Formats: sequence, C-alpha cells, structure tokens
Amino acid sequence: MAPPVAALQQYRTRPGPRHDCVARCRRVKLNRRKRCAFMASAMSVKRMQSEAEAFAAPLRAGTVDRGRPHRVVAALMLREMVTTYGRSPGGWLWALLEPIAAIALLAFAFSLVFRDPPLGSDFALFYATGFLPYMVFHDISGKVASALRFSKPLFSFGRVRVIDAVTARIALNALTHAVIGTVVLTALLVLSDTNAALAPGLILEAYTLALALAVGAGVLNCYLFTAFPAWERLWNIALRPLFIVSGVVFLLEDVPDAYQPYLLANPLFHVTGMMRAGVYPTYEPLYPSTVYVFAIAAALLVLGMLLLDAFADEVLHK
Repeated sequence: MAPPVAALQQYRTRPGPRHDCVARCRRVKLNRRKRCAFMASAMSVKRMQSEAEAFAAPLRAGTVDRGRPHRVVAALMLREMVTTYGRSPGGWLWALLEPIAAIALLAFAFSLVFRDPPLGSDFALFYATGFLPYMVFHDISGKVASALRFSKPLFSFGRVRVIDAVTARIALNALTHAVIGTVVLTALLVLSDTNAALAPGLILEAYTLALALAVGAGVLNCYLFTAFPAWERLWNIALRPLFIVSGVVFLLEDVPDAYQPYLLANPLFHVTGMMRAGVYPTYEPLYPSTVYVFAIAAALLVLGMLLLDAFADEVLHK
C-alpha cells in the first residue's frame, strides 16, 4: 500500500542539516558546483560541532566526577593526542623525525670542521646527548606555557581546572619525549661503532631534571604569556642563545676557566653534563648539581603556581 501524499511531503520537508543547507543554497541561487562545496563545508562544521559537543557532554553533565581528576586529565590527554598528532599525516612520526633531523644536521656540519667529536668517535651520539635534554626543556616548557590558551574553551564547563590542563600537557609530552629519547639513543648505539656502557640511572636523572626545569618555566610562563604578551616574544628570543650556552655542542672543559662560572649558572648545562656522563663511562664531570637544578625548578614552579592561583580569573577572562 502506497504511503499517503501528506506523509511523503512531511518526510521530504522534514528539517535537518541537509535540508537547511539545500534551502540556503537555493536562496542564494548558487550553481551546482558551488552548491556542493557549500553543503560540504556546512556539513563539516556541523560534524565538528557535534564532536565537540560529544566530548564536552560528560564534563557539562557532571558524568566526570570532580573528585576524580585523573579522568579529566585522561580526557584532556586524548583530546591533545587527536588535535596535535592525529590531524596531520604521520603526526607521531614527525615528532620522532624532528630530533633525528636536527642531530643529523649538527653531526654533518661539525664533522666538516672537526676530525673527531669532543667525546667518543661518533658525532651523532655526542650531539644527541646534548640535544635530547635541551629539546625536552624547550618543547615541554612551551607546551605547558600555552596550556591555558589551548584549553580555554573548556574552562567554562566548570569540571576542567587550570591544574588539569597543565597536568595533561606535562604527562603527554613527558611520555612522548621519553619514547623519542629511548628510540633515538637505541638506534644510535646500534648503528654506531662505539662500545658505550650506558648508566640508566644518570640518564633518567638527567631527563627528570630537564622535565622539572621545563615544568617550572612552563608554569611561570603560563601566567606571564597571558598577563604580558610581549614576554612571549622576549622568551622566544632568549631561547636561541640558550641552545649554545647549554653545552649542546661543546664541553665545559673546553671553555677557559674564566668563563666557566657563567656557564654553570645555567641549570641546563648541568643537565647536559649529567646526560653525557650517563652515555660515556669515561666522562666523569664534577660540576652537575642535582640540588641546584631542582632548587631553580622548584622556585619557578612555586612562583608560577602562586601567580596562577592569585590571578586565575583575570588570566582566564583576559
């Protein structure tokens, strides 16, 4: 039995995303090609809105318990994994290729000038021991500093706090750099001819110190970048010479004694020295100070947390 004409007309004119797009296209009298492009863009916007609504629904409805912040942090980590690494082709692969390319460029450039590296016989391994901890500080501090900007739309739900956004970025990027460092060092040790005896304790301590400095500087900059936008540009300018004075491309023993105290004032120099001591068993530097690095990291972290706690509403609504 055929359906009534009125039911068919009601079905055809039933409102929906596609019906709205078609009606809008007809009103502006677009041709067929432009109409298809307009409909595709409108449907993609609606799909993105529905995905955002699906992510935010548990937070808004209270399904995620405020007393269980680990669930909020896990949700924020999944969101960042999708937005940072999932949208671009080979997102995780690029995160691994970036340090490999930088280390290869450093090894190639300095091998043209010097016959042997300051330690060992492999240029790539020597510069990897300096570049990897520096990259941990540079990358994680930048990610933590922009945590408020990245998660600002979610703070209106009431279930997401500043500490949740910062913790999610720290956890995800710390795990990412741990995997990258393990893969790069393992590959270099397998491919090189050096018989290095690793000290995992020193390597782990160096990574922990670099992470502590990154968290302290990132939390402080989380407030400063928002309160004083000009500081972000000044910080990016200061990071360029920091690459050189952090001992990435040279050893402290190669610097004249008169300039060594200035270099040791940089806590990252202690980190790179400890990292190289963990890879090269014959290198035993006396200057790395765990207490000094942790003291600076703790001071930066406490100052940043106090500023964020005192001016949280002002920062979030600026």
